[in-house]
Formats: sequence, C-alpha cells, structure tokens
Amino acid sequence: MSKADSRGGPTPSQLIDKQIAALGDWRGKMLARLRKLILEAVPDITEEWKWNTGVWTHNGLVCSAGSFKDHVKLNEGDEIDAPALKELVRGAVALNKSASTKK
Repeated sequence: MSKADSRGGPTPSQLIDKQIAALGDWRGKMLARLRKLILEAVPDITEEWKWNTGVWTHNGLVCSAGSFKDHVKLNEGDEIDAPALKELVRGAVALNKSASTKK
C-alpha cells in the first residue's frame, strides 16, 4: 500500500522503486530484498517517502531504510535473518496497533 501524493507527483512506492534502480549495485539489491521482506511480513503496510528514503508505517512508524556509500541501514548486519526481520516488523505493527487503540 502506498500513500498517494496530493500534489500529483510519484507515489512513495514509485520513489522507492526509483531509489533502488538509481543505486544500480549491491545496495539496490539489498534495499529491494529488505523491502520484499517487509512487505511479506505485513502485506497491508504503508510505504511512505520521508527523509529522502523509503519508510514503512502501520498505525505509526515501523522502519525506514537508508542507503549509504558502503552500506544499507535497517539495523541489520550483512547476513539478514529473514524470519527474524519479518517477526520484528510484525511486532512493530502490533505495538503500533495496541498504542492506537489506547488513545
């Protein structure tokens, strides 16, 4: 799911696609892999574009991913434990949901 841009510009999902394509190296592949895992973990998560990078929200911020010269940051090491990452994303969504029901 992607929030629509009220100004008629590209959607956040399109901007993330563009960022991945522009990297054109291992960083783009890593960002694409992280994105895939996030979307698999919570299919109805919302993709947003903030701070010039991809951000995923669900009743609040879940995670963001940044690409740098020598690394891609999502607070994971070189080896990604896919099941653990998916569980972490699901846990963040559950926490956001529980906080929003208490308001």
